[in-house]
Amino acid sequence: MQKREQGKSGGAAGGNAAPPPKRGRPFGSTAASMASASAADSVAPSTLLGPSLQIHNSFSVEQNNRRIVLALQSGLKSELTWALNTLTLLSFKEKDDMRKDACLAKIPGLLDALLQIIDDWRDIALPKELRKGHRARTLGANSVVTGFGNEYEALGTNTLLPQLGLGSGSSATELTGQKNTSKRRRSEWWLDEDGLFNLDDEGRAEKQQCAVAASNIIRNFSFMPENEIAMAQHRHCLETVFQCIEDHIIEDEELVTNAIETIVNLAPLLDLRIFSSPKPSYIKITEKRAVQAIMGMLGSSVKAWHCAAAEFLGRMIINPDNEPLLLPFVPQMYKRLVDILSLQAFDAQAAAIGALYNLVDVNMDCRLKLASERWAVDRILKVIKTPHPVPEVCRKAAMIIEHLASDPQNRTSLLAYENAFAEILFSDADWRLLCAEDCS
Repeated sequence: MQKREQGKSGGAAGGNAAPPPKRGRPFGSTAASMASASAADSVAPSTLLGPSLQIHNSFSVEQNNRRIVLALQSGLKSELTWALNTLTLLSFKEKDDMRKDACLAKIPGLLDALLQIIDDWRDIALPKELRKGHRARTLGANSVVTGFGNEYEALGTNTLLPQLGLGSGSSATELTGQKNTSKRRRSEWWLDEDGLFNLDDEGRAEKQQCAVAASNIIRNFSFMPENEIAMAQHRHCLETVFQCIEDHIIEDEELVTNAIETIVNLAPLLDLRIFSSPKPSYIKITEKRAVQAIMGMLGSSVKAWHCAAAEFLGRMIINPDNEPLLLPFVPQMYKRLVDILSLQAFDAQAAAIGALYNLVDVNMDCRLKLASERWAVDRILKVIKTPHPVPEVCRKAAMIIEHLASDPQNRTSLLAYENAFAEILFSDADWRLLCAEDCS
């Protein structure tokens, strides 16, 4: 999978003290690296897709919105580069003075144009090794012509077909030469995979960079409150994002990261029933496929992906409209969330605790199963006892234990933790008292 190593090396040349930019955002997104951005840009090659980090002060979005959309739709490399660079800079959080003018409502057709760039890349993104290969012919292997396809035409109408079994060794050699000639004649250049109308490796890499840049812009737009409703109700946007997540094993890592961060931002307003609504569909994503895609990300070993997936599920489960669609996956969900609690990463633990907090609040079956698993209760208590550096995470972990203890069916299984509850009860932190309240 292609990586923008040139952009990374250019950023490193600006200074060793500058912190690395945030994943999913182009170079120069952090305040400390802005000083070295101009120096890195001056030495960058002209073919680099990355942003130029310069927008004239007199640039007006309202006057150029039509030009931006037309540039994205043109398919021309120079126009695409200009539009993507401009939108990337306009969507930066650090540029709030210009960012407010770059909302989707003020630029009609912008979201569809960006999605089209991603769709164009998705159409050619399938690796060659995963494509269906040519199968060797076994039927009639000893015959010059099998009668299938255009083999007879390839030999020519004037070619005499020898009788098999009556020829000598020299005639067999002539037959082999005729077969090879026919094969060479049939392998025309326009039938080749890398022919005139297909992209070479360099062209595919540039298409991939454009798709990643477009996904980064969509991600940045999802952070803007004025864009959330429009994006959460845009079926094409959600279908494209979920398809990228569904193919996270073979898709570009940065493209997948931008996609998962986009839906995390839209989760509070997202209704999965949109995939069965009468709105026009482009990719035919169903509610079940969408949830399965997120569950695949939850099981990923990449920390940024399973943390974002846990946060997304925690936000989705509290929506009554989404709850019936998520209930079939609850057994897999809570087991994986408890597994994440065993990781030493504090951000992963925070994401898992947040999701479990909402899960046990709305689902009684999850409360019963979670309390019956000693390893699950042990890991939740460990987050409280360690404690987690963020007090809010510890408070939610204590509230999870309280939800478990509030169910009468769980009190028998929780008696084994009486000493642990007593230790927490007499501790200094007030938020630790919650988990022992109903068990005392």
